[in-house]
Amino acid sequence: MARYIGRRLFEAVLILIGITFVTYVLLYLVPADPVRQIAGRSATAETVENIRRQLGLHLPFYEQYWNYLSALVQGDFGRSYIQKTEVAELIRSRLPASLLLMVAAIAAELALGLTMGVISAVRRNSAVDQVLMVVSFIGVSAPQFVVGILLLYVFAVLLGWFPIGGYGTFSHIVLPALTLGFLGAGWYSRMMRSSMLNVLGQDFVRTARAKGLSKARVILRHAVPNALLPIIAMIGIDIGIFMSGIVVVESVFGWPGIGQLAWQAIQRVDIPIIMGVTLVAACSIVLGNLVADIVALFVDPRIKLK
Repeated sequence: MARYIGRRLFEAVLILIGITFVTYVLLYLVPADPVRQIAGRSATAETVENIRRQLGLHLPFYEQYWNYLSALVQGDFGRSYIQKTEVAELIRSRLPASLLLMVAAIAAELALGLTMGVISAVRRNSAVDQVLMVVSFIGVSAPQFVVGILLLYVFAVLLGWFPIGGYGTFSHIVLPALTLGFLGAGWYSRMMRSSMLNVLGQDFVRTARAKGLSKARVILRHAVPNALLPIIAMIGIDIGIFMSGIVVVESVFGWPGIGQLAWQAIQRVDIPIIMGVTLVAACSIVLGNLVADIVALFVDPRIKLK
């Protein structure tokens, strides 16, 4: 186990270096000039050049990237061009809100998706199955901002059950979590349905039925646990996706997480913040997959480490 984790962490370091390089190249090629964003439209050419030199943006690409990596190894994510604050501190202040939303969204999508998937598999080819698969398809296809605005209009504006936006109480997290959860539930329901149908056709399920066990016990005790392995892998991926892909939802609901921080940085071409958020999201994906692989070992001891 220790050797496996060590090898995966070494691979993770190589992946993260590759991600920083690709992101840095893309930001370097962006036509927008961050120095102009800082200096303002009325700044003189001399002022612009001074700022460029202070930030080290006059250096060749390879020198800029090497300086960034050298600082990153020491735990320095850089300093925001616009907010004049350490990027690590900005991310640290926004991370708890994003983590809270991520946990709530994963809980929502699992509750919705797994329930729909199990029901669809048990009621295969019935009207219920068809309706649930249509709902799943809508969940997979619907844009985040459309779902978020629709939930806001119905449950916040028309019914007044939840606040329009903000952060701090349970009622504030319900709508953004449901927005993300509905979109993810579509994938989970389809995956769970497929996995359940495969498990329900196996010998051990037929044996359990032949022993006279109730249908509910066969499904909940024998079929569902064995159908969860692909779901565990998806959860590991979701951890990173939620950390990096909640920009729209956080903006719609005014949720003060790193997604909203990233969106503001993109609008202002604040490269240190963009790099920092990208790196945090990449770390989340790598660690999420590692945790999912380890959990899968305990769920199914037949899995062997390679």
